[in-house]
Amino acid sequence: MMNPVLLLRVAAVISLLFAAGHTLGGVKSRSPIGETDVLAAMRTFRFEVAGVDRSYLEFYRGFGFLLGVYLLVQTILLCRRPVRGDEPAGRKTVRLDVLPRVARNRRVDLAIPFPLPVYFCAALTVCLALALFAIAR
Repeated sequence: MMNPVLLLRVAAVISLLFAAGHTLGGVKSRSPIGETDVLAAMRTFRFEVAGVDRSYLEFYRGFGFLLGVYLLVQTILLCRRPVRGDEPAGRKTVRLDVLPRVARNRRVDLAIPFPLPVYFCAALTVCLALALFAIAR
């Protein structure tokens, strides 16, 4: 029988690694394939938002860091979540993680050209789905 606590701990570790990769990848202001026309355009295309002048690259990196923070918060929640089968809150909170993730994975991850994030998302989704199944039993 699957242990939901163990599955959620594995999901937390995957989420933590995903957060670290996302954050450390955004620290570099270069592309792994070298300077490209797209990266140069992202640096030079500037616009004003709320009275602040920013480049498209700054927005791109900012959203990457924001996703890293989200993944770190998810890691903390996965470690603190109630998962005993007699607690409806445990089922509800895991379900709230699994269902949007499955919908997102099918739509967004198929469009991502990099395989590593897709693998992390898939592994995280599988762990959460198995944990939900184990809690429901």
